[in-house]
Amino acid sequence: MTYKRNAAGLLEGVKYEYNKDGSINWRAMIASEHLYPNKGWFETRNQPMPPSIEGLEDNQLLIKLSGIKELARLRGFRSVRYDVIKCEADHVATKCAIDWLPNFEDPEHHSDARLSDIHFEDIANATLNNTSSFAQKFLETIAANRAFVRCVRNFLNVHIVGADEIDSSGGAPLPQKKKLTPITILMDKTGLSDDQFSVFKDILRGLWKGGQYKNESAADWESWKDIPKKEIMKLLEVL
Repeated sequence: MTYKRNAAGLLEGVKYEYNKDGSINWRAMIASEHLYPNKGWFETRNQPMPPSIEGLEDNQLLIKLSGIKELARLRGFRSVRYDVIKCEADHVATKCAIDWLPNFEDPEHHSDARLSDIHFEDIANATLNNTSSFAQKFLETIAANRAFVRCVRNFLNVHIVGADEIDSSGGAPLPQKKKLTPITILMDKTGLSDDQFSVFKDILRGLWKGGQYKNESAADWESWKDIPKKEIMKLLEVL
């Protein structure tokens, strides 16, 4: 299907809604099937979940990704690009950049200057702390979707939060970061936990046989806390 745009940069055959200043009311262009009540907003206020979106304010609603895609199609864009800013096992941050087609809303539209695409970008992240369930296995995808939604919303001045943007962790407490000490660093280095000291003793025996580390007092160590700090530093160098 070919989409034709008129001299104002608008799709032919589409009825646009306008603000008092003559600009397009992109919020009003969102079809109701792309909107639904924000369950979290009502739960945090101990209010019943409404059966429909009728009468709800923008901050009480969520917009589906399909609605954001529809808005982007209506506005018109030439390209969408993603730049991964950070990519770790528990944290992915992505920037979305969109080159929008010019239309009558742009300052250059009524001038003699050659019309060019309008560049706009925004960023978003996905972490183990703001996702849940299967989404935690696809942090890159979630971060990209969130960045796209945010880029479209902010460019078009739409204040309804995207369903892909919200924290889906369900309010679960953030995991406590392990305090860094010589012992925890040694445990991380070996990949062992608190209850695996016996495995570490096996490692020590191997180091002894290989001539890499020898310490007569190591035979008396019964737990991680028994290892003197100076010996930990030696072991870290060996390992």
